[in-house]
Amino acid sequence: MDFSRRDFLKKAGATALAATAFTDLFADPAAKKLWFDISLAEWSLHKALFAKKLTNLDFPELAKKEFGISIVEYVNQFFKDKAEDKTYLAELLKRAKDNGVSNHLIMIDGEGGLGELDAAVRNKAVENHYKWVEAAKYLGCKTIRVNAFGKGSDEEVAKAAIDGLGKLGEFAAKTGINVIVENHGGSSSNGKWLSGVMKQVNMKNVGTLPDFGNFCIKRSANGCDESYDRYLGTKELMPFAKGVSAKTYDFDEKGNCIETDYAKILKVVKDAGFKGIAGIEYEGSKLSEYDGIKATKALLERVGPTV
Repeated sequence: MDFSRRDFLKKAGATALAATAFTDLFADPAAKKLWFDISLAEWSLHKALFAKKLTNLDFPELAKKEFGISIVEYVNQFFKDKAEDKTYLAELLKRAKDNGVSNHLIMIDGEGGLGELDAAVRNKAVENHYKWVEAAKYLGCKTIRVNAFGKGSDEEVAKAAIDGLGKLGEFAAKTGINVIVENHGGSSSNGKWLSGVMKQVNMKNVGTLPDFGNFCIKRSANGCDESYDRYLGTKELMPFAKGVSAKTYDFDEKGNCIETDYAKILKVVKDAGFKGIAGIEYEGSKLSEYDGIKATKALLERVGPTV
């Protein structure tokens, strides 16, 4: 190759590189690929569901057609008597498949605390979750979210939760289902406490679901009396995370979440090496449930690629 051609190719390469950098500088961040997937938590629609404006069976199609979301997270409260109803579960699975929707997890409430100090009460709670492990497996979910609460000191509840989660984790492992704990009030909203429990349980299929907005440790009629730093708490829970809950309440005029700095908290998540699923969980009242879900999705798509 002669010098003139070599020189030309170098200049052409440099020009192309500069053009690419210039394009990236002004590119729409939302057009870039996210490093996580987005799911929709059914609790985002709890008002409509409790009001019977839609049913659990409607959820997969609504998630896909209204919000363009192809992964869903169910809440057992909306089909609490159907865990062992194969006809119902088959219809729910069919509706998900017909709409190209993946069933990701089931959030379990009302089946007892896995951190109850009384062994008989705790073991009953463990057994109450068996049917939901099996329902999750049938629906093609990978995970159930449970509660590790109990009445007692932090140390006492931690010891009980280690036992309860360990027993349920052993059962769930047989079917390949994960058992994850959300920071959901009380001791569980203390990131150090919950991460300590996870270290003691030490099972591959037992982990956490860091919720960006659930770090209230003590609550009263006046609101939250004691809270845990959400960024620190998320950082402490991320080593055990098998998903994150993108909680939102209110937004400013620029579409940013008021109570949580999403650029800051998503950086915490990304720095932990997370590449899983972020579930939209809108709980605000100023926007409608539909608009709140859309605002949260837009926020994730806008901020995510810039972190």
